[in-house]
Amino acid sequence: MEETKRYCAGCGVAIQTEDPNGVGYAPQSALDREIVICQRCFKLKHYNQVQDVELSDDDFLRILNGISSKEALVIKIVDIFDFNGSWLPGLQRSVGSNPVLLVGNKVDLLPKSVNPNRMANWMKAEAKELGLNPIDVHLISAKKGHGIDELAEKIEYYRKGKDVFVVGCTNVGKSTLINQVIKRFGEEDEAIITVSHFPGTTLDLIDIPLDDDANLYDTPGIINRHQMAHYVDAKDLKTITPKKEIKPHVFQLNPQQTLYFGGLARLDYLEGNKRSFVIYMSNELKAHRTKLERADELYDQHIGKMLNPPNEKTLEILPPLVRHEFSLRDGVKTDIVFSGLGWVAIHGKGGRIAAWAPKGVAVTLREALV
Repeated sequence: MEETKRYCAGCGVAIQTEDPNGVGYAPQSALDREIVICQRCFKLKHYNQVQDVELSDDDFLRILNGISSKEALVIKIVDIFDFNGSWLPGLQRSVGSNPVLLVGNKVDLLPKSVNPNRMANWMKAEAKELGLNPIDVHLISAKKGHGIDELAEKIEYYRKGKDVFVVGCTNVGKSTLINQVIKRFGEEDEAIITVSHFPGTTLDLIDIPLDDDANLYDTPGIINRHQMAHYVDAKDLKTITPKKEIKPHVFQLNPQQTLYFGGLARLDYLEGNKRSFVIYMSNELKAHRTKLERADELYDQHIGKMLNPPNEKTLEILPPLVRHEFSLRDGVKTDIVFSGLGWVAIHGKGGRIAAWAPKGVAVTLREALV
């Protein structure tokens, strides 16, 4: 008789007992338990160690593209702190004509000066610019549980008895959100999905019953290569990932001055009047000011020391910093966004700046959020 296939309760991958280095490995003894998790999830949960897995972007897209053939509600989660960096391009093609509920996570990280209604309206406008027309926008903190009950009500209202698929990039908090949903609406003995800072934790579809006929599916996190998370090691990722409300840090800059954000990014003020630069990044990430003429020398001498992160492990994988030059518009408050790191708000009239980030990490301009 053929053995029933078992699946990891943490990441959804099929369990196998043959290859200790392969995806889904668990020792034979683990199969005696009612709830099985693979060795990768076990190490992640108990030792905070992450193992690389061989899942290509094509594998992720294959799983996503299956959604368009079903009638379902799609919940797209983005990281409010890194909206563009956590955006899934081309999602509308993958989901077909299914309605999309856009959820902004990590609202607890934003300074209290950010108006939630303005944030939701901004997200809706940005989504339309990026080719997605959501049926609704909702803000939550999956980690703290803020807005989860209201989100559950919206899901119930919009799904109309159909399946629900939760999609998003790596690190946006999908698994944390679904764990909150399980805590509120699941059985007490249901397994909790593996949650971590590390990109690419969920490996395959995880389904959670909603009622007799419908399920909620957690899809794998799609890896966006232009996020900073893919160029730093686990320790540095913890430093640059905000854990609590961001305290804005203000610097007064004259032209020809430079700000370093650790040693991971840099902002040169090229032309303009003396003005404020307000930094919205992890409270643990330190900024350093210097003269532009000394900036290269400072970097060469202090990278990995005073300019930290990067640590030694990150330095081995960190691409060189690449320069992006921008002109600032008169009378428009502007944010310079470093994907996965945060942003710098610039107030005042016109001018020119140059922003530096590791090759492959996106740097963009937007109208100021605050």
